[in-house]
Amino acid sequence: MIDTHSHIDGPEFADDLDETIQRAKDEGVKCIFIPGICLKDTPHIFELCKKYEGYLYPMIGLHPENIMDEDYHYVLDEMEKMLKNMLADESCTTKPIAVGEVGIDLYWDDTHKTEQIEVFEKQIIWAEKYDLPLMIHSRNAHKELMEVMERHRASNLKGVFHCFSGTAEEAKDLLSFPGFMLGIGGVCTFKKSTLPEVLKECIPMDRIVLETDSPYLAPVPNRGKRNESAFLTHIVDKLSQVYGIEKPVLMLQTEENVVKVFSKCSFFNKK
Repeated sequence: MIDTHSHIDGPEFADDLDETIQRAKDEGVKCIFIPGICLKDTPHIFELCKKYEGYLYPMIGLHPENIMDEDYHYVLDEMEKMLKNMLADESCTTKPIAVGEVGIDLYWDDTHKTEQIEVFEKQIIWAEKYDLPLMIHSRNAHKELMEVMERHRASNLKGVFHCFSGTAEEAKDLLSFPGFMLGIGGVCTFKKSTLPEVLKECIPMDRIVLETDSPYLAPVPNRGKRNESAFLTHIVDKLSQVYGIEKPVLMLQTEENVVKVFSKCSFFNKK
């Protein structure tokens, strides 16, 4: 199993990070990907990935909810400098594996929609320029997301539409981008979730990757608790039921899906 999206760098894990990682390993989680969300936290992500080299893997990105915290033009310039320098530095062993977490979030309001779209599009250009996948966040913004993505369809981008929980029609829209997977997490285990039906209807198993989005969205039976990568087993349990297959088959397929997107990750280059 591979957790393609965990905020394990957050303060929620500061007191028991070693134990959290060990629990993930004990449950069969082979590696964990950490998305970036702002400039100030980026150095900490890379420090952690250096400390747990070969298990934690970093991304660089400006999350849509954080674009107004600082001058986003300055933040983007600094992030791209870091991205460019680390990719070019042959001695750097913790290179970014993706541009993320980026996207559009209009859940609370659309006050800064224009700025969000501008920032998102600039980071898509990074992915094109440096040949990296995208980790995309979209909430209450499917129309806007599709409009931006259509402008870049010819680029043959790769990536993950993180934390998918939408409709069948939305799934079909997203899957029309052949280089992308849908990130499936704890929402699929929720009692009132319609995601299992959508998965059965129109989302092939070769188009999904596993994620926790920890510390958020803990799956049943741990809903309401701090989420962590070890809980990925509950998501696998549910998905194996949804697709009617054995868990080892699901785990192998989702790992193959991750390799297709994150081919630059050193974990896979060792295989």
